[in-house]
Amino acid sequence: MPHAVSHQKDFEAAHQLRSDLALALRAAARHGLAEGVCNHFSVELPDGSGRFLLNPRGLLWSEIGADDIVMIDVQGNKLAGHREVEPTAMFIHGAIHGHARKACVLHTHMPYATALTLTADRGLDTTLSQNAMRFHGRVAIDADYNGLALDATEGLRIAKAMQGADVVFLGNHGVVVCGARMDHAYDDLYYLERACMVQVLAQSTGRPLVPVDAAIVERVAGETMGERLQSELFFDALRRTL
Repeated sequence: MPHAVSHQKDFEAAHQLRSDLALALRAAARHGLAEGVCNHFSVELPDGSGRFLLNPRGLLWSEIGADDIVMIDVQGNKLAGHREVEPTAMFIHGAIHGHARKACVLHTHMPYATALTLTADRGLDTTLSQNAMRFHGRVAIDADYNGLALDATEGLRIAKAMQGADVVFLGNHGVVVCGARMDHAYDDLYYLERACMVQVLAQSTGRPLVPVDAAIVERVAGETMGERLQSELFFDALRRTL
């Protein structure tokens, strides 16, 4: 019982994290990145306990508020919150938080990024569009689709395939975007889909694509990641308008 009381107090104290998580989910719904009541966003509590917050089972992202968020541990045990947890979320997110040590984990089947996971390349070409260049050197490919993540083994396999990357394209499945804080992670998720969209559109013309020189790509990547104020302003704007 004392542990349950402690979890509930920490859950209530994490109101801002829960609000940010709910906001990111509603924004993703607004931006067309959601898929039914599937997929999940999570954020780790900053106390080093290994506990994290997650959207619950059965709700559309567009309807989720801070009070709907649940708290679980890396083993998938629900610690606080009044709603249930979807099993694959516990396995994928628990493994990435626990093994890959990522604070924010955003998993989607967003259409253009997922479309690229079906191709032979399995993911984004970071030398093409300016939006894609921000991800240069930050992307991993997990090319081997292995079915639904219905046990801890599959979640751990995905976490290991990341090899420290912020973004992983899951072959024939979807993507995972990670970050140290929710506003930065959501900004990356949004612009990842935009970059994937223009690549798919460009490829659909059937015309040859023209990559940018590697030195320029690396410079643009560094410039974008060296100043994240725009990411924070974007999330603030979402907070005002959603």
